[in-house]
Amino acid sequence: MDNSSGVGVLDKAVLILNALEAGPASLASLVQATGLARPTAHRLAVALEHHRLVHRDAQGRFILGPRLAELAVAAGEDRLLAIAQPVLAQLRDHTGESAQLYRRQGDVRVCVAAAERSSGLRDTVPVGSALPMTAGSAAQVLLAWEEPDRLHRGLRGAKFEAATLAAVRRRGWAQSVGEREPGVGSVSAPIRGAGGRVIAAISVSGPLERLTRSPGRLHAAAVMAAAEKITEAMRRTAT
Repeated sequence: MDNSSGVGVLDKAVLILNALEAGPASLASLVQATGLARPTAHRLAVALEHHRLVHRDAQGRFILGPRLAELAVAAGEDRLLAIAQPVLAQLRDHTGESAQLYRRQGDVRVCVAAAERSSGLRDTVPVGSALPMTAGSAAQVLLAWEEPDRLHRGLRGAKFEAATLAAVRRRGWAQSVGEREPGVGSVSAPIRGAGGRVIAAISVSGPLERLTRSPGRLHAAAVMAAAEKITEAMRRTAT
């Protein structure tokens, strides 16, 4: 067996998963593709199905299971956080403001990473905080590139309008002034994953005394550059 790990049953299970990468397969097709004995192929495929690593389609053929997609998402998120953390620190140091990374989870956005300003007035958003999708520049970014029906649903009760999101799409960044919290401003830009899909928003936030009523004029270029740096690094590590 090529690339044997020395753990026979695991090597055989990986043979099955590798065979299913090409698409749905009957038991006979699995036997042919893997060279495994029919009873062995069946026993392992059913065991993998139990763990949701393999699934059956409507025709009863074996296909890759949903657990692999869940693991892929987790791996992608870990990679995103590893890449983003030093960039957040650089963005904080460059702008002098707290920097955050947000991902959307249903009707909220969650702060998954942050680099805090060390002293003075700051906008502290603890990692793990769930904030509404109805206010703030990160919410605008995470909503602006959604499918039209999801976008319009997301505008219900929002403090921004469709025209705001159109402007975000046009210029590639968003700003908010006292939208989520009085006296606080922020600037955000999208981080993109496979196929150009927006997977996260990177932000800087702070008091309006420093960010002014036009925070984008101060920090949009730096935030967009940070977003592009993370997007490019995600693209490189995915290949």
